[in-house]
Amino acid sequence: MRTWQDGTAELTVPGRDIPVGLRIAASYRARTRGLLGRDGIDGALMLTPCTSVHTFRMRFTIDVAYLDRELRVLDVVTMKPGRLGMVRVRARHVLEAETGAMARWGVRPGVRLGIRPTGA
Repeated sequence: MRTWQDGTAELTVPGRDIPVGLRIAASYRARTRGLLGRDGIDGALMLTPCTSVHTFRMRFTIDVAYLDRELRVLDVVTMKPGRLGMVRVRARHVLEAETGAMARWGVRPGVRLGIRPTGA
């Protein structure tokens, strides 16, 4: 079992040549903060461990991808501010990005993603 830590990484999507910038929020404090107080995001944010999210007090609509232990996409949804997402029992990680990003990157149910730490 992999131990996740707060930091940066690259998200790789099969069929996409350019990796996506990724911030990892693994500590309680980082997961609680998430995207709150921000006006947008470059790349994506991964919350881990996580089975559901909310968009209360958020300023923008986001795409949310629920991932299992092997980083396989279980579901992708778009959430407007002020919403509570359903719990996905099999999910272990949640990926958040700006609206439309998941479709542009090719993130859809069944796809297995990769993560390469950058150490920065």
